[in-house]
Amino acid sequence: MEFSIATLLANFEDEKLVAPKVLEKKLGATENGKLQIVLDALERIGILVKDRGRYKRVYDKQSFVEGKLRCSSKGFCFAIQDAEDTEDIYIRESNLSTAWNGDQVLVKILKEGSRRRSPEGEVQLILDRAITSVLGRVKRANGDYKAVPLDDRLLFELDIKSQEAQNLKEAVDHLVHVEILRYPLGQHPPIGRVTQVLGSNAEEAADTEIVRCKHNLPKEFPPEVLAAAAPFRKNQEMVSEEKRLDLRQLLTITIKPGASKDSRPETLDDAISLDRTEAGYWRVGVHIADVAEYVLPDDYIDQEASKRGASVYLGEKVLPMLPEAVAAGCCLMPEVDRLAVSVFLTLDSEGQLIEFEFQRTIVRVNYQLSYQQVREIINKETKSFPRKVAETLSELLLLTQGLREQRLKRGSFDLNLPDKKFYYDDEGTLGALVVSPQLPERSIITELMILVNQVVATHLRALSLPLIYCVHPTPHMEEVQELIKLAGNLGIELELAEEDVVTPVDYKAFTGVFAQSSAQKVFTNILMSTLKPAAYSTTPKPHFGLALDEAYTHFTSPLQRYCDLLVHRILHALFEQGRDRRTSRAKESVNLCHSSCHNKINWKVLPSDILQDFEDHFTSVAAHLSEKERIAQEVQEDLDGLQKAEFMKAHTGEIFSGVITGVQSYGFFVELEDVLVEGLVHVSSLKDDWYEYRSRQQILVGRKNRNQYRLGSWVEVQVKSVDYYRQQIDLIAVSGGSVGTEWEDDPSDLEPDEYED
Repeated sequence: MEFSIATLLANFEDEKLVAPKVLEKKLGATENGKLQIVLDALERIGILVKDRGRYKRVYDKQSFVEGKLRCSSKGFCFAIQDAEDTEDIYIRESNLSTAWNGDQVLVKILKEGSRRRSPEGEVQLILDRAITSVLGRVKRANGDYKAVPLDDRLLFELDIKSQEAQNLKEAVDHLVHVEILRYPLGQHPPIGRVTQVLGSNAEEAADTEIVRCKHNLPKEFPPEVLAAAAPFRKNQEMVSEEKRLDLRQLLTITIKPGASKDSRPETLDDAISLDRTEAGYWRVGVHIADVAEYVLPDDYIDQEASKRGASVYLGEKVLPMLPEAVAAGCCLMPEVDRLAVSVFLTLDSEGQLIEFEFQRTIVRVNYQLSYQQVREIINKETKSFPRKVAETLSELLLLTQGLREQRLKRGSFDLNLPDKKFYYDDEGTLGALVVSPQLPERSIITELMILVNQVVATHLRALSLPLIYCVHPTPHMEEVQELIKLAGNLGIELELAEEDVVTPVDYKAFTGVFAQSSAQKVFTNILMSTLKPAAYSTTPKPHFGLALDEAYTHFTSPLQRYCDLLVHRILHALFEQGRDRRTSRAKESVNLCHSSCHNKINWKVLPSDILQDFEDHFTSVAAHLSEKERIAQEVQEDLDGLQKAEFMKAHTGEIFSGVITGVQSYGFFVELEDVLVEGLVHVSSLKDDWYEYRSRQQILVGRKNRNQYRLGSWVEVQVKSVDYYRQQIDLIAVSGGSVGTEWEDDPSDLEPDEYED
């Protein structure tokens, strides 16, 4: 099994000695003494020290820092540290030691930073390679074939493996996907192998293939995974239905964006039902496909699912986490008996949660409805469905409106993005809930899924069980202040409830103000850009977008997200091995699957070895799953960017109206109002004067004509050119800006700030 230096070093705690045999087991590294070679090398450079056959990590954390490289096309890089309020480390090209943009590195500090300069360092060790393949253009030089990366931050060329050369003649000057076979060794360049010829240029190639290859996403499942998935249906029939609550007689509905024939199996994770309790409360059943019953830990299917982390959506195409045979055998498709893990939510008429319970169940979905069908049924525009279906949907809409009101009351906010595609039935990858005024019926499912995710996390935490939490950090204050300043320059007043503290309530207030603005789409798009990505953690932390100080997790999409599958497994352990009393002699027991057991348990509900296994596994995969979901989000953004670039290229020379969203010494960025595309007006294109940059005011000022281009100003721009692959749009200012007068009485403000070339 392959492993990175970062993965290896993660097994060393402070001052703790670790034996090579332990590392071999954890890393699965049994290949020809490869692990020992790495350990010896780390010992020689002073990262590890050997003591009686075991190793410990010893490097000085004051002189060395870990970071991720962010490089420029000019050759210099910065190592970005994970911790907040830490300085970026400047690294010259000569000190990169063959590291590339995006690599996780260990940097030795060469020069301490000052007020105006960053610390300077050199790469001491490459902990993890971020790039395993590149998109490049094939060229021939001195009889050899080479690939030149399209990403201008990658300042190298790859030698193409010699046995591939005879097939490359026709690929010269074409765009190709190159798998990296060997990274640079001393003066020897990297070696790669062409896996796919995409086209004569980026614009000829399919945008989905460009994005897939750029992120090196697998197109097919490995043969051993497909072989394991082939007999899946037969294995499914062998699963016992004992100890399961039979709900097949209960009206059960699943709601998805499109019609039944358009839904892929991996999207059919969930279904809902509704009935009354004896006390007169509503009982909503949220039924989730019991994938954990079939996909067993560490088999081929599970290993591949863990590696992929999540399904990736490329427009209408999808790169699924699980093979189609597995998804089709688990999903809650209509008119088929299926196993599920059901969460029963007892709610009052206003949507207040009274209690909840978990059960292993057998369900049978009666109807799969589209959003449009739900709307027609509720509005009585169709009589194609029984009255009970209409009554159920109407009651669910009222209940979930109550849930939404409670969510908004605690400070959660909605992002109104009508063109946004929804890939999950909860808040998804953005961390905040995206709504569309055209799809109010979507809230029936979304509000229930968010509540279920919340109660699963609350319950498992109350039982002191390990869990992977979904956390959403607070936005950076600097970015929020930039947003407030931008809005202020447009006459829109935004204020924080508390000075120097950002809360979800502030964002809720911002979205309310934006809703009254004629530029709501622009401001919502900018607001969304200030949000940090959600991530996974084994420690419960707040979720900003949902305004939750309590625990939150992902549970409702086990066919699409590996985190959800892992959460199902801890519930399975609770079902099968949970201890409902302190000792076997104790007469009184608790219902471990009901909210009534909270605060009644003072014993370990699972055996210690099982708890430890879950804790170790969750700790080892949390960062990996965060990275995979980050990539899935980047893929969607990349595809969206390519499609916007293609659109803008077709409109080269046309004039658009937009708002200035950023000002730098080299120009200003404009968000085009109608198409939500951002482009750059370079300062060199401003021919009417020499413009100076005022960093404090974020403004470009003409020396002679006093014309200003400031943050928040409306301008008209012409599309000059479009770089399709880099998604860069160059604009020319046609009109806009203003003549400044406010600084003329204070000459000190006219001193230009230091600015780049």
